[in-house]
Amino acid sequence: MTASVAGKDPVLVLGAMSDIGRAIAQAYAAEGHPLHLAARHPERLETEAEDIRIRHNVAVATHAFDVLDLEGHGPFLDGLDPAPSVVVCVVGLLGDQQRSVEDPAAAELVMRTNYIGPSLILEAAAKRLERRGQGVLIGVSSVAGDRGRGSNYVYGSAKAGFTAYLSGLRARLCKSGLRVITVKPGFVDTRMTEGMDLPKRLTAQPEEVAKAVIAAHRQGRDVIYVRPIWRMIMTAIRVLPEPVFKRVKI
Repeated sequence: MTASVAGKDPVLVLGAMSDIGRAIAQAYAAEGHPLHLAARHPERLETEAEDIRIRHNVAVATHAFDVLDLEGHGPFLDGLDPAPSVVVCVVGLLGDQQRSVEDPAAAELVMRTNYIGPSLILEAAAKRLERRGQGVLIGVSSVAGDRGRGSNYVYGSAKAGFTAYLSGLRARLCKSGLRVITVKPGFVDTRMTEGMDLPKRLTAQPEEVAKAVIAAHRQGRDVIYVRPIWRMIMTAIRVLPEPVFKRVKI
């Protein structure tokens, strides 16, 4: 076990195999935070974990975690030592809109992976952090949740639910010493979006998302759009009257 900077809060990254999860883990490790990296296949995290240990000289543990195993959430969190003070949930599944339209099971998987599972693991983490009176919960949601669009409304509806959940959790915990941060990345150049024709001006890199998360943590932000232009875009989309919005192909 390698050393960590004294006094740095342990950080748990859920969905650590994702490109964004890996970038966030690297960013927190660069500041000296010990890490818990969690994914469904923890053996695939070992190379990344060893790189972080060597590069940043921090303690890194890897764990098996399935966000859809709701009964396993509590035992998973209780088994982490040291207990994390910062929990970052990067779990997500884009899915395929047409398949979700045709197959209820595919739609359910997208909804459970983006909304139910992430919300309930953060709820379980919040209860544990409440007892300690301090901590930070960070949920990576999506601009897709700002308004349902015909091109991805199954994924967008799940992210909308997750965004609303984070907002409510933040309101509930605001006097408890806990903070809740909602991250809306917009397009990100990752394996999940590989092959998609994404506009460069609107597309962030995973490291850019990680930098924004660290900044929000430091600055006490509540809701962030990784690229500020997305706030303007989604504000314009939200205020479109429904008769107009129905005719917009986005």
